[in-house]
Amino acid sequence: MIGSYTEDRTDPAMALAIDLGRRSTPAEGGFCTFQPVVDGGDCPWSLNCHSCDKFVLSGADLLYWRRKREQWRLLAEGAPDDATADYLHAYFEPTARAIDGLEKALAGPGLLDDALALDLRKPQDYFHRVWSTAFLAADLAVAGAEEENEYSDTCTAEDTDPEQDVA
Repeated sequence: MIGSYTEDRTDPAMALAIDLGRRSTPAEGGFCTFQPVVDGGDCPWSLNCHSCDKFVLSGADLLYWRRKREQWRLLAEGAPDDATADYLHAYFEPTARAIDGLEKALAGPGLLDDALALDLRKPQDYFHRVWSTAFLAADLAVAGAEEENEYSDTCTAEDTDPEQDVA
């Protein structure tokens, strides 16, 4: 990892961490670590980054993905019928789990507050741990599904009873 801190690989979040000190290239909503692409070559997956196992997220990506989750939620709420809303919630659920996993992973080494306070409109220190500590998106989805955390406000289509009273 970049920086002058001690790595704690016994912390579950840090065990998932990827060192972005090695070469990577920005991608929409994260970073690509597939070296042929980083070196300027063509992407064999046609730039389908979100389905690639080389796609990683850092703390700097958290606010982007939170805004996306809110957009998806609003889209589902405006759906013409319940079936469409349920489909949209189910379609975005894997990404919502990855966002929850990213929040958990950042909370482990104490980076969540830094990530939430990040203002991308200002000059950045790209060597700060919020930028240089990243996690594989697939690992985050698994971590996000393990248990709900205090930051999780994801709606799921499963186990939703439209007849259920809301307190």
